Amino acid sequence: MFKISTFSFISTVLTLMIMPVTSAIAQRKDLNSFHLALRLNQTTAKVMGSTGGTYSLASMVNKDHYGNHCMGYGDPEPDHIMILDNDFPRLKLKVRSGGKDTTLVVKSTDKKDIRCGFGRQHSRDAVIDGRNWKAGRYEIWVGSMKPHQHSNYSLSVE
Repeated sequence: MFKISTFSFISTVLTLMIMPVTSAIAQRKDLNSFHLALRLNQTTAKVMGSTGGTYSLASMVNKDHYGNHCMGYGDPEPDHIMILDNDFPRLKLKVRSGGKDTTLVVKSTDKKDIRCGFGRQHSRDAVIDGRNWKAGRYEIWVGSMKPHQHSNYSLSVE
């Protein structure tokens, strides 16, 4: 006859309960990743999320390589991962949050390309409209101007 200890039983039950939760967390980040490829005519993407962190995005970098100030608050981990399969002559990243005061920080994983954007007076939604994007992996933070300012948004890239 097979005997199982109470400790073994509880450990097994807890492991089975935790596995789906950790799997769902890992999948969430995957859902916020996207590829763009000129040769496959995949040149646009749209992802969604929510602002609301307390991490100062300016602590990563004060200004980007183009002289734009990096500002706002978000999470320490990026909200989205953008993978460019080709060089893109121009890309426009635009946040749509219903007019909330949002910011954007985009950083290549080799840190050679950092771009920042924020809303202006006519539109408080952040925009980065840039040229000469090299193929590679980019981390994207969507933030708000004040810490703990929660706003749902969509981010379009074209």
